[in-house]
Amino acid sequence: MHETKGIEEQGRSNELAQGRAGVGQGLDENLTANRDNGNGHAGLEQVTGKALTFDSQFCPAETDPFDTVEWESRTASIKDENGGVLFEQTGCEIPVDWSPLATNVVVSKYFYGEPNTSERETSVRQVIHRVARTIADWGKADGYFASEEDGERFYCELAWLCLHQHGAFNSPVWFNVGLYQQYGVGGSRGNYRFDTETKSIRRPETSYEFPQASACFIQSVEDNMEDIMRLATSEAMLFKFGSGTGTDLSTIRSSREKLSGGGTPSG
Repeated sequence: MHETKGIEEQGRSNELAQGRAGVGQGLDENLTANRDNGNGHAGLEQVTGKALTFDSQFCPAETDPFDTVEWESRTASIKDENGGVLFEQTGCEIPVDWSPLATNVVVSKYFYGEPNTSERETSVRQVIHRVARTIADWGKADGYFASEEDGERFYCELAWLCLHQHGAFNSPVWFNVGLYQQYGVGGSRGNYRFDTETKSIRRPETSYEFPQASACFIQSVEDNMEDIMRLATSEAMLFKFGSGTGTDLSTIRSSREKLSGGGTPSG
């Protein structure tokens, strides 16, 4: 597996993820879902299955999750072995309990925007809200929650878990999710998706409306040059958005086997 954008996963594993169970509880019958709410995920006209209800398990009821921690302004700084500055951002709003390592990782890797511009994220609350708000809104639009209030409780629980470092998403989620929905970032045409309305596979006009959020992909390849080059393109597009990919190469002939035109493969 390969992952781009220089992610410091060894530091993030202890600082940003300690693992804790999900918080969904209960089921409710026959929810009438909302239609498209503008985030690109159109809900079904009638959801005839079961919808989730949520009770507050972590974030106190009627409480803004971002009010459950103390905040302070910090400078995120990464230096080389000689003390030279590799990365630095001042005025970052960070929870007091977060370590310097967690601060450097989230600011340098996951804050959206070009450094030293107005589009740059400056607070952990912006990053977590961007992701949690988008996921919760998708769930509400697609009819996953029994009520608007259940969807909001889900948002609060998800934000609380990330904010208190009981869980962390993979890198492509932090890189890509919410850029279109919260900031209006489109980008060039993205990878393909399944359209639930037309029941067909289509390629969105922008990269981030339906963002790539999975960390790892498994691909196949046939023993011919066309498919080998198709694989190279697929890998490059997955790397572009921060994911990794692995391929079963056992289908490709070895360098000792014969070619149909004579001779043996050169590589």
